[in-house]
Amino acid sequence: MDIKLAKHDKRYIESTDDVYSIMQRVLLRENKIDQEKEHLWIIGMNQRGYILYIELIALGSYKAVNIEPMNVFRVAVMKNASRVIIVHNHPSGSLTPSEEDKDITDRLIQVARILNIELTDHLIITPRSYISFRTTRLMEELEQSLKYVPPYQVVERIRKEEKQIAKEQLAVEKSKTKTARQKAKEIKEKADSEKKALINVLLEKGVSIEDIAKILGITPIAVERLINLK
Repeated sequence: MDIKLAKHDKRYIESTDDVYSIMQRVLLRENKIDQEKEHLWIIGMNQRGYILYIELIALGSYKAVNIEPMNVFRVAVMKNASRVIIVHNHPSGSLTPSEEDKDITDRLIQVARILNIELTDHLIITPRSYISFRTTRLMEELEQSLKYVPPYQVVERIRKEEKQIAKEQLAVEKSKTKTARQKAKEIKEKADSEKKALINVLLEKGVSIEDIAKILGITPIAVERLINLK
């Protein structure tokens, strides 16, 4: 359902306060019964932050709303929005993101990347206040998540990081100083830590140790060593 802006509503988004100012009034327009249900809206914008549309994607119960990721971006694709903001309310009044809130945001980030659309923020609102995933750095944390990244993209990331690490090690090897040796040690520790994190993701996605070893160009024993690395 398309949401119409009121005459006094801003047409440009410059801050999270602008988003809340608009969506608070949208929420308060609802009748008392619907205010007690969870809503999910999406705000579509162009690159400059001009609002192209506000769409009510889903209306749920008093404690949950079912979200289909492709429905979130359907209108964004149709209206050529390059940036979107997700907003949903908590009728309970709590502004603490639930694990489900984090999980769906994680999934939507991956869908947005596939569609080449920027998922700018996710706001949880109540009639009196709001919380921004971006401002609290939760958005940044979820953008680093590999939970919903396809295995082939994880593999590509491993290979890219391997090349960068090899380049850094080569530069260090050209120097024989104590500082360079310490730097080399730090690079190796960082590389092992990143490999371990990515290996765990691949294991969770069902990739075998033997296949991971082939991807990394190391032995299965070396993979197991990294898994057990503390």
